[in-house]
Amino acid sequence: MAELPEKTEIISTVSLQGAQRDLYETVRLAMDKKVRQEIASKGVARSQIMILDALLKLRQTCCDPRIVSLPQAKKVTQSAKLTLLMEMLPEMVEEGRKILLFSQFTKMLSLIEEELKVRNIGYSKLTGQTRKRDEAIEKFQGGSVPVFLISLKAGGVGLNLTAADTVIHYDPWWNPAAERQATDRAHRIGQKKAVFVYKLVTEGTVEEKVIAMQQKKQALADAVYSGKGGGKANAITSEDLSDLLGVSF
Repeated sequence: MAELPEKTEIISTVSLQGAQRDLYETVRLAMDKKVRQEIASKGVARSQIMILDALLKLRQTCCDPRIVSLPQAKKVTQSAKLTLLMEMLPEMVEEGRKILLFSQFTKMLSLIEEELKVRNIGYSKLTGQTRKRDEAIEKFQGGSVPVFLISLKAGGVGLNLTAADTVIHYDPWWNPAAERQATDRAHRIGQKKAVFVYKLVTEGTVEEKVIAMQQKKQALADAVYSGKGGGKANAITSEDLSDLLGVSF
């Protein structure tokens, strides 16, 4: 088998500021209280849905408060991560890079889409709602546009996108295998160029903590997402939870 070109992974961090940071802390405290009450009455194993919901809302707050389904989030319009992305993308496009941009949240992709329109940056988009899938793929692969917005569910497998030389994970996927699978849409047989992979991470938040946990405990993501705990060794412990929902500002 021919060797693949080099792949370079870069973690780009940004800190939450002002109202977004205050919102994160409000959500974190509220969720911490709810989750602990749930665990006290049902135990960790039977509290997986509540834990998932808490982590989801914190992750969404990191991405952009506008995608969080909480009343207090509606007042917050700033997103440190979206600002960072929009500093990176125009420069990359100017350099002639071809970019795959992944997010688990289709609402987030819609917000990014609006920003691309404002900046007249051409893009294609693939989500579970995309009807003309082949057309969306060809628009990018054929060179018509420099950016391809892809949702987790739509772009995980079966895509050959070797026109790309840059991959951006807007929200880190806690399952390392799923993240690699997405990156491999570009870093695969047929790729002739080196591939750069960027992970956008908000500092001092649940995103940063899960990435750190992945290095110590690879099975954590499977335990979170399966809801089964993956056996005693891989189940989320109260210590994991304290770390995930803890504060580090």
